[in-house]
Amino acid sequence: MSRPGRDDAPDRLYTITQGRSRSGPDTPFDLVTLVVAESDPVTGMQSEHVAILELTRFPTSVVEVAAELRLPVSITKVLLCDLLAAGRVSARHPRRPALTDPDILEQVLVGLRNL
Repeated sequence: MSRPGRDDAPDRLYTITQGRSRSGPDTPFDLVTLVVAESDPVTGMQSEHVAILELTRFPTSVVEVAAELRLPVSITKVLLCDLLAAGRVSARHPRRPALTDPDILEQVLVGLRNL
């Protein structure tokens, strides 16, 4: 069974990212970061950038984008950083639910202990 991106020729991945193998140290992207396109693709854009903009018309996680493109997450992050720097996408972390009522947590704990 082949894994997406693992069997790609290294020179193809090198070409896609223009020689970069990692995104910058201040990258806002992790696996669950939600990415949303802020513009439509334009003529002359790299095909992977176009695909990302089409995939992210609605909030989409970085890992989903990588899976759809069949590229390693690290390469996808480099491409996303390009689009973020150009203002073509925005990124945000998913909202975490606020802590629930302590009484509910206590009831759950009691229920788990009773198992």
